[in-house]
Amino acid sequence: MHVVATAGHVDHGKSALVRALTGMEPDRWAEERRRGMTLDLGFAWTRLAGAGEVAFVDVPGHERLVGNMLAGVGPVPAALFVVAADQGWQPQSAEHLAVLDALGVRHAVLAVSRSDLADPAAAREEALRRIAGTSLGTVPSVAVSAVTGHGMQDLCAALTGLALALPAPDPAADVRLWIDRVFTVRGRGTVVTGTLRAGTLREGDRLELARTGARLRVRGLQTLKEPRPEVTAVARVAVNVHGPGAGELRRGDALLTPGRWLTTDTVDVRLHGDPARDLPRHLTLHAGSAAVPVTVRPLGEDTARLRQARALPLRIADRALLRDPGRHRIPAGVTVLDVRPPPLTRRGSAAARARELRAASGTPDGAGELRRRGLVRRTELLAMGAAPPAEPVAGDWLADPAHWAGLRDALRRAVEQHADGRPLEPGLPLEAARQALGLPDRSLVEALLAADPALGQRDGRLYGSRRRPALPPPVRDAVDAVRADLARAPFRAPETERLRELGLTPPMLAAAATAGALLRIGDGIVLLPDADARAAAVLSGLEQPFTASQARRALDTTRRVVIPLLEHLDRHGFTVRVDGALRRCAAVGAGNPAVPG
Repeated sequence: MHVVATAGHVDHGKSALVRALTGMEPDRWAEERRRGMTLDLGFAWTRLAGAGEVAFVDVPGHERLVGNMLAGVGPVPAALFVVAADQGWQPQSAEHLAVLDALGVRHAVLAVSRSDLADPAAAREEALRRIAGTSLGTVPSVAVSAVTGHGMQDLCAALTGLALALPAPDPAADVRLWIDRVFTVRGRGTVVTGTLRAGTLREGDRLELARTGARLRVRGLQTLKEPRPEVTAVARVAVNVHGPGAGELRRGDALLTPGRWLTTDTVDVRLHGDPARDLPRHLTLHAGSAAVPVTVRPLGEDTARLRQARALPLRIADRALLRDPGRHRIPAGVTVLDVRPPPLTRRGSAAARARELRAASGTPDGAGELRRRGLVRRTELLAMGAAPPAEPVAGDWLADPAHWAGLRDALRRAVEQHADGRPLEPGLPLEAARQALGLPDRSLVEALLAADPALGQRDGRLYGSRRRPALPPPVRDAVDAVRADLARAPFRAPETERLRELGLTPPMLAAAATAGALLRIGDGIVLLPDADARAAAVLSGLEQPFTASQARRALDTTRRVVIPLLEHLDRHGFTVRVDGALRRCAAVGAGNPAVPG
């Protein structure tokens, strides 16, 4: 299916042409038919030879109803622009053209209506001249009369050419259905309609309401009043939805593929139209079928930051427009450049941001986004509308190569600075490393560690090239005294009083263990570095299995020492628990447990 929106001044015959093309009445309300003027969006469709089904979104042309017009034309890729031969170019002709230009619409047909009432040449010439200066460029034109039927075949041919020139949609794209109509069907509940610009909808799908995050289920689908199990873009679609909040849906809401979109209340944009310095501070942003008040902060000659009163699901390269409802004008169209812009809190940050945006292309660029951000989650980059340029470095995290290399150097410096500044403390804790580098996830620290052979990790701490810190002379002398005591009685760990006498505090003992000068098997319990291997050798001579009491006697030590020592041997594979009271030495040939030091 192809979807075309009408555009043009009030009472120039847009609805009459749609009626003549389709045989259907696009004006849905009795008031519209009584007054002969479209007040809200109308819908009709036909089949054109060579083009298939073409659906029309008929929009009102009155200046007071531009908001309704925008809700219909926003998601639609092409337009049927109507100018009456007997009235020529009018104010709403200009405003509707400004809308199409601001939205970047590139496909249209000009219909010079009521050509039975006046010579269409002058109206056609002026309209084509004005249209040529916009995003539509040169368009085919047809002089027609909905009353006499003159030119209708030519109009059908022009619309067929228009339909065939439209770019093919991506049926696998993420769904973003902007709602332009909501109503209730007895026995079925809430039904919404909209123009499906990309993607595919299926019965049973779960969709996310952008405004609240609520999940709604698709109970049924119709297109052109025909039930369908699935509908592929581009299409006019009616969706029967069920779930929490379904009864509160309204025009301007969007239904989304869950987990694939970001909603944002702040965007940086490129402006098309009046210079940024001429923009009022408060305007209305029209995106899709939504209309949201925004505060405008110019950032350069053609860029600005928009703060929205309500978050919208936007992506890089989306087109929208700014409207000044009080003065009935379209001061600028916008192209979204960034949906997750940095805060402007420091002096000079706005000017720096303007320089960054000057180079932004306005098209999704995964490598460029990653380069600007340094780190970003893959899912978030996809939700911004940009393709990931590489594989994640950790979990879902992508990293710019230059930024990643800089982080690796920074981590190495942080580890070495910690070792220099705190020689009595073991290596830099992982969490401290994460904070020092300002990283959002500890897994990134671990990935940096894995990529740098100069760094090592033990017990959740990071060590640099000096894996074993050098002990200050007073600490080294005290440790040497402990080692001398242990040389005489290897398994009689010094008592707390002895350690206090030597001035060895818990941090000093931890540093000595990290330096490999002592083996710490418990709080305040230290032995020589090879004591565990020597204890295992002694215990292997016992009848297996053995009790803790038997081990204590064999090692000539105390219960204070033997219990944590046996638990240490269990952890490091020297011994194996048989039951609650018995152990045995690890079987010969079962592997050589590493000797920690």
